[in-house]
Parts: sequence; structure tokens; C-alpha cells
Amino acid sequence: MPLTFTPARLTLLALLSATTVYCFYKSRRLKKISLNPNPNKPKLFFVSQTGTSKTLAHRLHNLLASKNLHFDLIDPQSYEPEDLFKEKLVIIIASTWEDGKAPQNAKFFANWLAESAGDFRVGSLMLSECKFAVFGVGSRAYGETFNALAKDFSRWLRDLGAKEVVGVGEGDVDAGELDMVFEEWSGRLARVLKGESVENGEVCGNGVVVIDESDDDEDDGGVESDIVDLEDIAGKGPSRRSFVEAQSNGKLNGENGKLNGQKEMVTPVIRASLEKQGYKIIGSHSGVKICRWTKSQLRGRGGCYKHSFYGIESHRCMEATPSLACANKCVFCWRHHTNPVGKSWQWKMDDPLEIVNSAIDLHTKMIKQMKGVPGVTLERLNEGLSPRHCALSLVGEPIMYPEINTLVDELHRRRISTFLVTNAQFPEKIQMLKPVTQLYVSVDAATKESLKAIDRPLFGDFWERFIDSLKSLTEKQQRTVYRLTLVKGWNTEDLDAYFNLFSIGQPDFIEIKGVTYCGSSATSKLTMENVPWHSDVKAFSEALSLKSKGEYEVACEHVHSCCVLLAKTEKFKVDGQWFTWIDYDKFHDLVASGKPFNSKDYMAATPSWAVYGAEEGGFDPVQSRYRKERHHKTTH
Repeated sequence: MPLTFTPARLTLLALLSATTVYCFYKSRRLKKISLNPNPNKPKLFFVSQTGTSKTLAHRLHNLLASKNLHFDLIDPQSYEPEDLFKEKLVIIIASTWEDGKAPQNAKFFANWLAESAGDFRVGSLMLSECKFAVFGVGSRAYGETFNALAKDFSRWLRDLGAKEVVGVGEGDVDAGELDMVFEEWSGRLARVLKGESVENGEVCGNGVVVIDESDDDEDDGGVESDIVDLEDIAGKGPSRRSFVEAQSNGKLNGENGKLNGQKEMVTPVIRASLEKQGYKIIGSHSGVKICRWTKSQLRGRGGCYKHSFYGIESHRCMEATPSLACANKCVFCWRHHTNPVGKSWQWKMDDPLEIVNSAIDLHTKMIKQMKGVPGVTLERLNEGLSPRHCALSLVGEPIMYPEINTLVDELHRRRISTFLVTNAQFPEKIQMLKPVTQLYVSVDAATKESLKAIDRPLFGDFWERFIDSLKSLTEKQQRTVYRLTLVKGWNTEDLDAYFNLFSIGQPDFIEIKGVTYCGSSATSKLTMENVPWHSDVKAFSEALSLKSKGEYEVACEHVHSCCVLLAKTEKFKVDGQWFTWIDYDKFHDLVASGKPFNSKDYMAATPSWAVYGAEEGGFDPVQSRYRKERHHKTTH
């Protein structure tokens, strides 16, 4: 029987508490109420997905405690939102997640607030005794959803009658100043709670300041603020008031992204951060860096997995990119997002010939610095000064560079091979790309949901772009590769879904590699527990090979890199022998001829030591294996 509202029932409902009303009508979820052991203590909530907001909440908790302001630190998934009407003071540190929504640990908490704020039966006096403050953590790269959840929390709490003591703080994990902005906001909050004077507010009882909402940014009549939208690095940055000096690769407030003409991608902030990490910046948007495997093979201590799989001479390989920008914010980004993000090219563009010349010049200077290093022979040093390979995968999305074809042509003219990696968000660029030695597409997950969670793409139609990028590979005649990065707990359970992707792009090879742990950052909280063992990678690879029913076989491995290669059997296994290596001279001759050619035209035999299951584990026996002595403490 449908529920009807009689006058008597309405009168009864009016007498019920807001909590009872909510539970009565929202029967979709009733949780066992978990009473807080300190019901009179103010609450500090962290709404977090990757751990950034949780870390900030702990920092604030310690700061307030040092000032004799003691809060309970609360994970909202263990808190009953109906208890909010009992609270006197609430602080929320909130990360905005997918499409401006709440992370998993606060979905019910956020839904409860949203529905209660919009429910006329609850009313605007439910939280009239509560004071609150909210700090948001997000990325301006996501446009209108930047810190949407924090703003929603503020609005919902105000709609329910709560008083905002400090305006919403807005932290940008890509602007290089998250720590500084949070520190400023935290300091202001602490001063407010201690009853000290602050701007734009009035000190009330118990040291609480109520913000004058007439100064709210949401009601500024369309006047742009002087806060610069930076989207650059996850480290220290300039002041938000550095309007004249700072430029962004997003929109520059008030000028539609232009300041004295086209802006440069590499701001002074980005340049300083990347140079500190060992990058050599080329012009306004490119970079080059010497790889540890280049140094290793210069010293005769072995090459990278590309040496084992494809015959690259690691000491003659240059790692570079013509675009430091990327359209994803992957949780396992080994550069910790120290590069800009964007969905299209919107910066000043440098000449491709100048990029190539500068890259080679800077690379050879770094090679020269290896002179005199133990193990570096004059022969290998001289070889290193003449790069034969270029890995266009340093950081960012090289295929975004509008002159990528001209740049590739220039490398090939110098008989430098090209290994280009794209993150599968620009299918039209893949279609327009000229032949490269080997084209990679990153396949970081096999389902729409997991890809969104792990890559954190900027595009709303990321999945369609991903699938179209895979489809574009079928049109390429040269070597193509799916590159899978396995992250335990994120993307290692979808064997069937991965296998289904094989038929879409029909790649020549599938590289399966365990994620590299590069420490925690403000935007990623991966730990060593997320790093698979080589045995895990092997088991995953063998399972995929079995599902393909012989179409793909496990061909090579590089134990040191925790990496395994699947190869298309009919193409690259001839009379029982693998031909995954590349005849580079033949490739350059084919390119120079201007005639059509395919991946089988420049393949070469794979040496026995690189084949899967070989005793050497993919280590070139010509090199000298060097093992560090490790002295681990043991407990008895």
C-alpha cells in the first residue's frame, strides 16, 4: 500500500527528530549506529581516495593538538552521519574524485548530506548548533569539477543551518603549491579557533568566526580573481599572487589562457623542479634525461628489457619527449605528476629540428660526464656519443606535439630508431602518425571502471578514445605493442577483459611489466605491496597466452625489470625460433626507400639468452653481472 500523508501523520512527523525522519524515509541503507567514544569532541574528517587528504588531515590534527585544540580524526565510512546534529564543530578535508563525486570512503556520508539538504522535511535548522570548515583537494585540470565536492560539502552544511567559520580552502595537487595553500588555510583556521583576529570575519563565542557570505567567490558577479591556474607540479611553487610571472597550461584567469601571446608549457616552476630531478629542458616544452640503463650498459653491467626483447643498445639510447604534457594523471606515474596536464595543444610550439639538435647535444653532454666512471671503456663511451635509438617515452604524451611526424622524420634521417609511447587518448593522432620503429599503446586497465580509477584521465569520453586508439593500431603496418603495467590491487584481476582487448588492436607484442615503486607522492599512495613479484608477472603472462590459444606465446623475459614479452606466434616464431629483435639498418633503409613495408620486413633473430625460460633471465652474458651486497638486519 502506498504511503500517504494524513494531517495527523504530518503532525507526528513534525515532532520527530531529523535523524528519525531521514532513517524512516531512506530505508535503502540503515547502518548500525556506532557511537563515538568522545561525543563532545570536535571532529576532523578525511575524505580520501589515494591518501592525500588523509595525510593532510593528520597534519592538521597535529597542528591543532599543538595549540591545545583536540579533535577526533574520523574516517567518514565509520561515522553515522545522523550524528552530525550532535556536533558543535566539524572540519572536513575532502578530495574530489570521479566526475566531481565523493571517494569510496565518503559516498554514503556525501549522499546523506546532499539528500538531507534537499529534503524539506529536514529543514534548515538541523545543524544550527554546528560550526564547520572545509578544505578541498583536487586538480584544476578537471575544469568545472575542481574541488566540486568540497564546495558541495560547504553548501550542504550551510543549507542545513551550520555556520562556516573559514571559507573553503582550495588545494590543487598539480599547481605546485598544495602544501603552501594548506598551511596558510590551516594557520588561519587555528587562529580562528583560538579566538584571534582574522580578515573578513567576526569573532564569535568560543573563538569562532562566521564568514560574511557576501564576499563568497560564488557570488562575485563574474569578476575573475587574481589566482593563477597553474596545473604544473606537485611540489613547492610560487605565490598565488604571482600573476605576472606565472603562466598555466590551463586557462589563465581573465585572459583565456593567453598572456602576451601563447604561453610556454615549461614555466619557471616546472623547469626548476624537473632540472632538480636531472631532466634537461629543451626550449619551452621538450625534455631529455639519461636513463639508468644507459649508464649501466656504458659500464658493462647490462641493458634494459628493450635490449633483451628488441636488441636496443642501451648505452646508445636517448630518452626524450617533445611534449611534457599529458592527458592522464595515473596513480603509478613514476614522475609523480611533475609535468603539466592538458587535453589539447595550447602552448607555444618549438621547431622540431631544434628539438632534435638540442636533445642530441644535451644527451651527449650527459654521456661525456660518464668518462672516468669505473667500468666505462673508451669504446663504449664513443658509441654512446652517437645515439642510435630514441625512446619517446620520457614523460608526458609525445604524440600531442603537433609536429611529431617532422620530428620522427628527422630522427630517422639520422638513422636513429624511434620507440614511441602513447597513452591511448588521441586516436586521431595515432592515425596520422608516420611509421615509427615500434609504436606502444599503454593499456593500464581492461575495463572502463578500472581504467578511470588507475589513469585518472582528463577526457570525459576516455573509454571511447581508448578503444579507438587500440583500433587505430590495426591500420599500422609496422611493429605495435600493448604495454601493460601491473599494479597489485588495481588491475591484475581482469584476465578475460584484457584478452578481449587483444582482438581490437591485434598488436604484434604485449609487454607485461610490474609497476615500478618510486615512493609516495601527494597524488599517489602506492606502496611496495602494490608491486608484483616477477613470478606474479610470469603467471599473469602465461595465463593470457593460454587464453589466446596459441595466437600469442611468451617469448622473452627480463627478470631484473620484472618484465615479460608476449609475441604473435605466426609472425615472429619461425621454425621454432623467435625473431623479436630488430634489424635497425634494414628498418632505416626501408624508411628511406619510401615504399610500403611491414613489421616482418625488419625483424631479426632473438638470442637464446633473451628467450623466456633461459637460465640468464634476459641478462646479456657479454655484460658483467653486478650484485650489490646487502646487509639486512635480522631478528631472532
